[in-house]
Amino acid sequence: MEEYELSVSELQVKARCLRCHIIGMTATAGSGHPGGSLSAADIIAALYFRTMRHDPSNPQWEDRDRLVLSKGHAAPALYAALAESGYFDYELLYGLRKCDSPLQGHPDMTQLPGVEASTGSLGQGLSIANGMALAGRLDRKDYRVYVLLGDGEVDEGQVWEAAMAGSHYRLDRVIAILDRNRQQIDGWTEDVMGLEPLADKWEAFGWHVLEIDGHDMEAILHAFSQAQQVEGQPTIIIAQTIKGKGASFMEHNLRFHGNAPNRDEMEVGLGEIRTDERCKSCKVQYPGPC
Repeated sequence: MEEYELSVSELQVKARCLRCHIIGMTATAGSGHPGGSLSAADIIAALYFRTMRHDPSNPQWEDRDRLVLSKGHAAPALYAALAESGYFDYELLYGLRKCDSPLQGHPDMTQLPGVEASTGSLGQGLSIANGMALAGRLDRKDYRVYVLLGDGEVDEGQVWEAAMAGSHYRLDRVIAILDRNRQQIDGWTEDVMGLEPLADKWEAFGWHVLEIDGHDMEAILHAFSQAQQVEGQPTIIIAQTIKGKGASFMEHNLRFHGNAPNRDEMEVGLGEIRTDERCKSCKVQYPGPC
């Protein structure tokens, strides 16, 4: 098993690295979903480099923790974390969304090591996570199942069916994270389908609820630590985030929900993110749009 004991400051740099990959990958592909990938980068960095038990040299290790990326369009963030963890070579990232590449627009567990579930049809990930947790209980395993949801995704009725099931079966090994960036493909979530009071709804469904700043690494780590102590009910962490976080021209910009930056925008974005001295030694360079 790979042991990650990165400090808070090291995790912050790792999240910057994931953001550089996200911008570079989508720009090179000329397509993808950078906005919601960037908003989740801090959460995913905390999971892969501090919180989850996993082993890149043995992706099918039975006792590993699992991440189900229910908001499958944020695949660039997952791919970046898997490459940084050592599941596959960085060079594969350049092939995002290209023909014959295992890095499809949405994760495919049959094509890439480290991907736990094929997702992209929104609303299904929490049900998958519940099933994994029930299987772990039957097998007497103590692994945890983390599931990353989009806030627009919770418009889906299946999410709430899964929420009821998670509570009913007391699935305390399920920890959901809601990427609350308040934007979805059709606009602001509260204009498309009002979600508030969101915390109250999850509590009413029998979940332990935590609310945090999804870009505050200390808060993220503390929330995961708290969630791991909960017994008898599943936990959801509502993480308040900014869509497009890290590149100023992408932040709160709905254009970048499903559109990639062009070459000039890529250079601006990478320049803004690589302001930390430790980022400037990064040797990963993206060619930009083909």
